[in-house]
Amino acid sequence: MDAQRAKELLKAETERLTALLRSTESDGRQNREAQDDDLESDDSAEQLTAEGVDDALAEGFRLRLEAVKRAEQRLADGTYGVSVRSGEPIPEERLEFDPAAELTVEEATQDEQD
Repeated sequence: MDAQRAKELLKAETERLTALLRSTESDGRQNREAQDDDLESDDSAEQLTAEGVDDALAEGFRLRLEAVKRAEQRLADGTYGVSVRSGEPIPEERLEFDPAAELTVEEATQDEQD
């Protein structure tokens, strides 16, 4: 994959994740404010669950943004598009689907099975 296309994909992924993170953090604040405003509510467990989901989603988005930053660094270093583990090339189709991919499909699948 050429560097310009990789930059475009990584920029788009950063923008997407940043928007999702902002929205999720906003939802989390609103859930906390609603709980503070309604301390006597019978739905406090539901509100706590919503807060937990928001927190988990936000953490996932932050971790994904970190992966994108690592991919941007690999691009700058000239090592983008190869596995960080084996040095094997990552197919362009995989990078189009997941521009922050660090492993080949086989390596990622093996990690999931372990």
